Amino acid sequence: MSEPLKVLLVEDHELNRDMLSRRLLKRGFAVLLAENGQQAIILAAQQQPDVILMDMSLPVLDGWEATRLLRQSARTAGIPVIALTAHALGDEQAKAMEAGCTAFETKPVDFVRLLEVIGRVTGRAA
Repeated sequence: MSEPLKVLLVEDHELNRDMLSRRLLKRGFAVLLAENGQQAIILAAQQQPDVILMDMSLPVLDGWEATRLLRQSARTAGIPVIALTAHALGDEQAKAMEAGCTAFETKPVDFVRLLEVIGRVTGRAA
């Protein structure tokens, strides 16, 4: 049996973080949590998650800048980053992809679709 996929969930809103992390845990993922972009960079370098779910509107360091910094580090450059944002405007998606995100999903999260995207970017069924 293979190791569970390790997901770093970066979300500053406690209820969103709790709800999404519980659903991921129920599906068998190993879940790491960060509340801001700075924590995300540190955890990603230390824990080497298989995928990062990155809220874009974060305190301390926003998701766009955190993703840019992840892409600049050899240790984290290859980790897929899925942008999660409540702002579904076209320029938000372009901005996220420009920052280095691998995929883009809107909030509220469509969990089934998110699982499909995680599977696609990691090459492992979620």
